[in-house]
Amino acid sequence: MPSRGAILVRCLLLPLLGALLLLVPPAYAAPTPAGTYPQLPIGLDREFLGNLSAPTLAPGGSGSISFTVADPLPGALSAVVLTLGLYAFNGFPGNMTGGLPVAGPPVLTTSTTSGTSANVSIGTLGPKEVIAGSVGIATSDTTPSGTFAVRTALAFSENGTDYLLESRGWFAPSLWANSTELSNGSVTVNLTRLGVSGVLPETAVLVSSSDLEWALAAIAAAGIVLVAAGAWVYFRRESKSSGGAR
Repeated sequence: MPSRGAILVRCLLLPLLGALLLLVPPAYAAPTPAGTYPQLPIGLDREFLGNLSAPTLAPGGSGSISFTVADPLPGALSAVVLTLGLYAFNGFPGNMTGGLPVAGPPVLTTSTTSGTSANVSIGTLGPKEVIAGSVGIATSDTTPSGTFAVRTALAFSENGTDYLLESRGWFAPSLWANSTELSNGSVTVNLTRLGVSGVLPETAVLVSSSDLEWALAAIAAAGIVLVAAGAWVYFRRESKSSGGAR
């Protein structure tokens, strides 16, 4: 049964996810792969990765990040690979956001690998097929309290064409800002500029040693924004596209 602190964390985080992802770019991001991939139809990208859920852990604890992957296209998907990666940290107390800590960061685990990133080879998906999966995550006694952001990417081939979808954490803050905001402040998304087929949701793992810290760390994370459970993709479903921008 979840503790009172864990329940409070969920209550604090969920109402803020939608607004937070749109306001503050991540403090650290790796460059997106060079090249431009074909764009998917408007709003379809949100259907590929769903039910993304990460645990709240105490230092030394372990759990799993769960997800579903689907094929919303009319043809089968082949060579499907989902990538999950820890990429940023919002420490508590102190409320400082930056790259992963040098000592004691969590690790993502599969049956064959362990590290700050994990590739899940799904293989082939038929049209409208949905599969559920998970990746383990483990902390150590020295893992600092705070929020660890998890970015996602999905690569596949359909009808001989390669596609790549990535979440916000793969893009430098300046590139993301230039690709998602018009001069009048309106929200858009320019997939041509980002060089991807679509945008995926993100999630975050909260690590804390006490119920009180869980609650306070959730508030701190809300102020800095390292969590995104699909709010950006949901927000964009009514967007329109023109010349590579949605």
